[in-house]
Amino acid sequence: MPIDNDALRRFLTSVHPYDALAPEVLEDLLPAFRPQNIAADQPVYELDAPLDGLYLIHSGGVAVRDRNDVQISALGPRNSFGERGLTRDGRAVTSARTTEDSLLLVLPRPDFLRLVETQPAVARFFDRGRTARPKRADLSTSRAETLMATRPLTCTPDTTVRDAARMMDERHVSSICITEAGMLRGIATIRDMSGKVVGGGLPLDTPIARIMTAAPVTLPPSAIGSDVLHMMMERRIGHVPITEGPRLVGMVTQTDLTRFQAMSSAELVAEIAQAADTQAMARVTARIPQLLVQLVAAGNRHEVTTRLITDIADTATRRLLTLAEERLGPPPVPYLWAACGSQGRQEQTGVSDQDNVLILSDDFTEDMRPYFAALAQEVTTGLDACGYVFCPGEMMASAPRWCQPLATWRGYFRNWINRPNPEAQMLASVMFDLRAIGGESSLLDNLRQQTLQDASKNSIFVAHMVSNALKHTPPLGLLRGFATIRSGEYKNRIDLKHSGVVPVVDLGRVHALKGRLAVANTRARLEAAVAAGVLSQSGGQDLIDAYDLIAETRLEHQARQVKSGDAPDNYLAPSSLSDFERSHLRDAFVVVKSLQSALGHGKGMLG
Repeated sequence: MPIDNDALRRFLTSVHPYDALAPEVLEDLLPAFRPQNIAADQPVYELDAPLDGLYLIHSGGVAVRDRNDVQISALGPRNSFGERGLTRDGRAVTSARTTEDSLLLVLPRPDFLRLVETQPAVARFFDRGRTARPKRADLSTSRAETLMATRPLTCTPDTTVRDAARMMDERHVSSICITEAGMLRGIATIRDMSGKVVGGGLPLDTPIARIMTAAPVTLPPSAIGSDVLHMMMERRIGHVPITEGPRLVGMVTQTDLTRFQAMSSAELVAEIAQAADTQAMARVTARIPQLLVQLVAAGNRHEVTTRLITDIADTATRRLLTLAEERLGPPPVPYLWAACGSQGRQEQTGVSDQDNVLILSDDFTEDMRPYFAALAQEVTTGLDACGYVFCPGEMMASAPRWCQPLATWRGYFRNWINRPNPEAQMLASVMFDLRAIGGESSLLDNLRQQTLQDASKNSIFVAHMVSNALKHTPPLGLLRGFATIRSGEYKNRIDLKHSGVVPVVDLGRVHALKGRLAVANTRARLEAAVAAGVLSQSGGQDLIDAYDLIAETRLEHQARQVKSGDAPDNYLAPSSLSDFERSHLRDAFVVVKSLQSALGHGKGMLG
C-alpha cells in the first residue's frame, strides 16, 4: 500500500522524535522514507544481516528476537527498530519478523545517521547511553522547582487564625498559603500571627485573610536559586511562594536554601561520628532523604549518590560498634562486622533495610557468645532506630546463625558451593556481596579469595547461580509497554528494584564469579568483567548504559517523592514519565533481558 506525502507528514508529526523537527527539515526528510509492505509471518531482516535502514512501523506488528531466538520485543504502529545495528557496523544485532500484514517505513542508513548528527532531538532519542547531566549545581544553576516543597501548607481565606496556627504546628512549618481553587491569594507567617494577632489584640477566631499578606511576591518554577535568595534579601522575607500563573505549585524558605547550601554527605558523616547516642544519630540519618534530593538535583551520577549515602550507613555502623564496646568492654577476640546486600555493594538509596553478619576469630569459644550477642543486638537495634529497618529475612548479625567464627563461615560457603540447593543459591548470592565495615578486615580477605576460587571451579554451582540470576526479569509487556503490577497498593506500577536494578545486580555478580573478580559494587563488577573479557566490550557497555538509566530513573523517582512529602519507594508509575523517558527505560529493560538470554544460553556476552 503506497503512502502519499500528506499522509506521511501527518503520521511523522505524531511520532517522536520526528514531531520535534523543524517543518523544513521534516519536509526534506519525506522523500527519503521508503514504504515496504510485508505479509504476516515474514522476515524483515535476519540476525547479522546488513540493514537497509531504520524501520518505523506505520501499521501492523513486528516481533524482535535476540541472537538466542528469544523474543525481546513485540512492536506496533509508531515504533522504530534496527537502530542498534545501524549505529554500530550496519549489521543487525537481532532478527525481526512480522506478526501480521504490515506497512513499514524504511529510512536508509545514510539518511538516518545524517539525521542523528544534525538533529539534537533525534540524537537524544536514539542515544541509549547515560543522558548528559550537569556535573555540579549551586544556587546560581539550580532551578526553584528543585529547591521547593511541592506540597506547601494551605488553607482557605475564612480559616481562623487558631486553626491555621494549629495546622502550622502539626506540619512544623512557619508559614501557610491562603488559596481558593488552587489560586494563591495570600500568605501568613508566624511573624504575622505574633505581631498582628498577639501584638494587635485580635481574637483567635479572626479569619486568616484579615492578617495575611495579600498578593505576595512570587517566582516561577523556572527561576534559579539566586533569584529566590536575592528576593529574600531585598524584601526581607523568609518565604517565597512558587507559582505557575496564579496557581500555587510550591514554596521555598530560607531553611530550604540553607539546607541546600550546607548539607553534604561529609557533614552528616561528621555529625554521626561524634554522636553521643543512637537518638542523636537518628536525627542525622533522618536528613538522608533530603540529601538524596540534593545529590540528584546536582546531577551526580547514580553510583556517586549511592556511595555517598552508603558512607553514612557505614559511619553509623562503626559509631554504634564503638558505643557498644564502650558499654560492654573490649571484645574478647577480634571480630569483623561485614555488610551484605545494598550496603555491601555501596548501592543504598533513600530506602534500605539492613543486612549484616559477624565473623569472629577462630580463637572464639562459646563462653564469649553472650558478649557478641549483646554487641550485635545493640548495633542492629541502633541501625533500626536510624532508619535501616530490620531485615525481613533476619540476615543480621543478631541472629546466631550469622554470628560465627571464621571456620564456621568457611564451612558455610563450602556447603553452599558443594550442595547448591535453592537456599544455598540465595545465601551465596547475598554473601558474595560481603564488605568489611568495622573490626578486623583480614578476617574477610582470605575468605573471599578462597570462596571465589572454589565457586568459579564448580561448574554445577555456577550453573545454579546462573539459574538464580534469571529469576528476576525486567517488566516487559507483550506489547511495546511495561508489565505493571496488576493489583494491590502498587497496581499499574513497576518495581524498579526487583524488576529493574536486581536483574543487573544478579548479572554483575555471576560475571564477577566467572572472572574471580573481588569487587562488590555492581557497576564496578560490570566494568571489571569487560576488562577481563568475561563480557564483550559491546555487550558489557550496553548493559552498563542500561543499568545507568534504570538506576538513575529509580533515584529520580525517589527524589520526586521526597520533594512531594512522601516516603521514597521503588514503585514507579510509567504514566508519570514522558514518551521519551518511557521509550528509553523500556529499551534499557530490553538490553537487560537480552543479556539474561545470552547468559541463559551459556554465552555470557553479546558480540
